[in-house]
Amino acid sequence: MARPKSKRELLDLSARFFLRFMDQVDGIYTEHGDADFPVGTMNRNMKDVMAHVHEWHNMMIEWYNVGMSGEKPKMPKEGYTWKTVPALNKVIWEAYKEEDFSNILKKLKSSHSKVMALIDSHSDEELFTKKKYNWTGSTSLGAYLISSTSSHYDWAYKLIKKCTK
Repeated sequence: MARPKSKRELLDLSARFFLRFMDQVDGIYTEHGDADFPVGTMNRNMKDVMAHVHEWHNMMIEWYNVGMSGEKPKMPKEGYTWKTVPALNKVIWEAYKEEDFSNILKKLKSSHSKVMALIDSHSDEELFTKKKYNWTGSTSLGAYLISSTSSHYDWAYKLIKKCTK
């Protein structure tokens, strides 16, 4: 997958990969939606993958809001570091494991729309200039958005495909 280098590329790839992910969910949920994935897979089933992506959207939006207000966001989340992301992902799983599929799907589609609107509200320069914003450190806003959209959608699609064969 070529990494987006412009706003248009990021919007297009994110939309395309999200649609592919949602088509996959729609196409196999009735057969595999609550079926457990193989042992050792962080997310237990397709619904868990959807909740995971949704919550990473929420974290991205939180980082953005805090960062753009001039403060330094707690990344990835208060009490966690990038090295402890597996523990954070387990907490995410715990938070959503009892929610039903249709509620998770609505939340995922809503948070996706919010992140896409956030992307659309910026210029190429604002998205892809490294160190443009203090809170993004040595990288760009676009790099964070790629991770929370197109890259995450690709990961989700591939995981579900692998685990529902």
